[in-house]
Formats: sequence, structure tokens, C-alpha cells
Amino acid sequence: MKFLFFTNTPAHVHLYKHAVRDLRARGHDVRILAREYTCTVDLLEWHDLPYEVYGACGTTKGSLVSRLPAHYVRAIRLARRFDPDLIFGMGGYAAHTGAVLRTPTVLLIDSEPAAFDHAISTPFARTVLTPNTFRKDLGEHHYVFEGLKECAYLHPNVYEPNPDVRDALDLGADEPFALLRLNAFGSQHDVGKRGITGTERRQIIEQLAEEATVLVSDEGDTANLEGLPARSFDLHPALLHDALSAADLLVADTQTMVTEAALLGTPAIRSNSFVGEDDMGNFVELEKRGLIRNVASPDGICDEIEALLGDGATGDGAGGADTTVDDPHQRRRDEFLADTVPLSDLIVDVALAEGAVDELESVRQFGQHARPEQPESMGVGSD
Repeated sequence: MKFLFFTNTPAHVHLYKHAVRDLRARGHDVRILAREYTCTVDLLEWHDLPYEVYGACGTTKGSLVSRLPAHYVRAIRLARRFDPDLIFGMGGYAAHTGAVLRTPTVLLIDSEPAAFDHAISTPFARTVLTPNTFRKDLGEHHYVFEGLKECAYLHPNVYEPNPDVRDALDLGADEPFALLRLNAFGSQHDVGKRGITGTERRQIIEQLAEEATVLVSDEGDTANLEGLPARSFDLHPALLHDALSAADLLVADTQTMVTEAALLGTPAIRSNSFVGEDDMGNFVELEKRGLIRNVASPDGICDEIEALLGDGATGDGAGGADTTVDDPHQRRRDEFLADTVPLSDLIVDVALAEGAVDELESVRQFGQHARPEQPESMGVGSD
């Protein structure tokens, strides 16, 4: 069979890379259509995956909108040439290409706020897959799996941290370090949203530096670190998860890396204007499990940093410092992962079922059964 995967962002490369390899190993013909956005193509090259580029855009919303028509024309042309039996993606590109080619499409979605994208893409999908934490009904073809999108590449079945990443970062074996991740806020669903900016960044970096070495990963490449006690994360982006797994703390205004930190057992503080009563289900669940802390205002980040890194807290629950089996943060992470499915295996099963998932034991239709009763909220260190 022929399978086509759309990778519009770096996270999409990670989402599908193991499934692509597995399907190819089984003798299937697999192709990736990629958008050249930040490090997407760099990751495809690193992982030696078969791809063609259908277009490029920067990290601003205007850059994407102005190039959409050309993107669609080239994506459809490349897809028609490949002639797939099934298409995988996360939104309009995949869904509309499938509609034009009359090819069944599977959408894997995890962001409730992307309402416009859902409206224009899900009606064209054979199947829509979301995590079981997803809190929005996307119609009769909406199915859920236990876990999160990031389980496709950070589940223990497929991921093992690189023990040499500290050397690559020029860090001592016991040197505590924190990552600050800054989002470009260039996606359609980021309209009107904000994260950590200006003086807030300076204050956060200075406080982090009192307890740890600070590395900054800036998606938009706009952060000015001159005069600040921090340096840029300068390894290949394919090594970012290894660095995150070794870090003592992540502070971020982005979404995906916070989820990744939770699955790696690294404490994380998330702050952006998505946080609040209408927040996404996965972040609500991760906070209830004591794996992350959501902060609505950047002003509250410093208090959380003090709680997680101050007064000798470094190394107790951190991803890279003296972690033991008695670490409550690691224990909560292991308990969470024990209830999840290896998503890459599920993607392969969905592919082989040609997108018809009714008979698959790893999924259920949205709303078919009540979600398990959620535990009471517990902060990191409450054990």
C-alpha cells in the first residue's frame, strides 16, 4: 500500500517518524510532504525519512497566509503523482488534498482551540483521532486513544534518552540546568494569544540563573540574550528531547514541549494566554497528575521557579539530577504512562486498516464511554 504523511511543523515529524519507518520495513511505499517551517526539514534529514517539500513559510501569520494558495497547488500536485491509498495529517492540507484526490484521510488532532481548522478539515476525514483528554466533539468519525500525541515518540517503547547530551551541552555531570522555551505564536490558532515577552523574559532568566545554568530555545529567534546569564540552545534540534530529559526544569510559553517534558519526567511551568477555564484538556489532565504547572500570568512564574528549584529543590523530581525510583515526580510520570498506548503502533494499525478504526481495540468513539474519574489536583511535591 501507499501512505502519505503531511509534516507541517517539527512536531509532526516526531509524531510520524516511527510509524513511517515501521510501514516501510513492512514493505509499504511511504512518502512525506513537508512544509519548510523552522527545523522541520532538518529533522526529516536527520532521521533519513523520505520527503518532498510542498512549500515554506516563516514564523509569522502573514507569511503563512500569503503562501497558502501555492502550498495547496504543489501539495496536491505531489500527492497526485504519488497516488496514495491513505493520507495522514493534522488539518486542512491533508484533508483537502484527500478530498481532491478522493483518497481517505486520517486526521490526528490534539488542540481544541483550532476551531477554524477543525471546521474546514474534519468533514473531509474518514477518521479523526484525538487523545482521550480532548474535550470537544468533532463528529461521528471522532475516535479517541489513551494518551497524548507525544506518546508517538516519547513513549518508553520507542524513546531512550541519549546519555551523552550533557557533554554535548558542555555541562558537568551534576550541573543543574533549566530550559526556557519561547514560542513564535505564528499559527492560525495563536491569533490574539501571547506568551512570555520583554522584561518578563529577563526576570525569569535572572531567577533561573540563581539556581541553574539557563539554556534558551527560541522558536522565533527574536530573544536578545545580551547581558543575560543565559545562552542559546545550540545543538541540532533532533537532540532537544535528550536535553529536555536531562533538564531540571522547563519554563515555556509553548504547548508541545511542556507535554514532552511531562512524558520525560521533567518538571515544567507553562504560561501563556491559553491557560484558564477553557484550557486544553491535555494540560488540565497533566496538571491534575502533578506533572506540570499552568500559570495564567507570567508574574506567577517566578513563584513556581522558587518552589521547584529553590532551597535545594534541584535534583528532587528533576529530569536530569540524581533521579531515583523514590522520586515522586518520576513516579507520577510512570503511573501516567502506564495507562497510555504506544501511539506509533496505533498509527501503523490505523494505516493497515485503511483508516477504518471501528475494530481496533486501542480506540473508542468519542463519548462512547465516560472518561475515568479524574484524581484531585495535586501539585508537584505534594506526596
